[in-house]
Amino acid sequence: MKSLKKATGWIIAGVAALLIIVAATSATTIVPAGHAGVVVTMGSVSNRVLDEGLHFKVPFVQQVVMMNNKIQKTEVASNSVSKDLQTISSSVAINFHITKDASATIYQTIGEQYSDTVLQPAIQEAVKAVTAQYTAEELITKRSAVGDEIGQTLSEKVSDYGILIDKFNIVDFDFSEEFNAAIEQKQVAEQNKLRAETEKEQQIIEAEAAAKQKTIAADADAEATLKKAEAEAAANEKINASLNDKVLRYQQIQKWDGKCPNVVSDSASVLMNLPSDDADSSSTETPTNP
Repeated sequence: MKSLKKATGWIIAGVAALLIIVAATSATTIVPAGHAGVVVTMGSVSNRVLDEGLHFKVPFVQQVVMMNNKIQKTEVASNSVSKDLQTISSSVAINFHITKDASATIYQTIGEQYSDTVLQPAIQEAVKAVTAQYTAEELITKRSAVGDEIGQTLSEKVSDYGILIDKFNIVDFDFSEEFNAAIEQKQVAEQNKLRAETEKEQQIIEAEAAAKQKTIAADADAEATLKKAEAEAAANEKINASLNDKVLRYQQIQKWDGKCPNVVSDSASVLMNLPSDDADSSSTETPTNP
């Protein structure tokens, strides 16, 4: 009998200890980093949100739902139509997160699957709304601006729910085969046009260079001729300057034929042979014999 009572006491003590352990475990919760704890009391969501760390709660009455506040990434495929009625298959990537303050409201009004319920449909709507404002060619040439506009439109759609868009990227725009072929033909035509314009400009540059070279050569020849003439003039000037009276007399002596001149100028710088009347008469008269 005593042994039975003793065994029963041990059982009761063990159960009590187990209940204490369970109660102690249920009375605490740990909110991990990058999360917010939403307190639910008997099915009622509290506006109070728990921060990261250890917290106490009422066992079996309260539970804490963890809402992820970290930046998350999703990639979505979308089909839309451009302004010129071209079918577009798009792939976009979005980085997003929910704010701590909105965690309780999101859990209460949308639930933990808020991405599927709110974000995904909003992405589809934003992509279709923006791509419809551009032609297919503009979607290619203005891809960056289109991406910014889609991201802005998406942010406006989901910000009221407490979902913030951190980054939006267009991964790919895919068009029909017919459109791709038309774009390729246009690119080839533009490349050929650019090549022809480049060749024409090159020819013009070469012609201008050749003409400039000829002008330079002509200017060089003219300058050389001028310098030669100037050099000759300077040499003549030096020669004339060196022709003093003595040099002139020497030159006259060198040129003298040995006959005395009939007329000598006062300056003796000019010698002239002038025929005399006597010489003329002597040459014409016939001598008489005595």
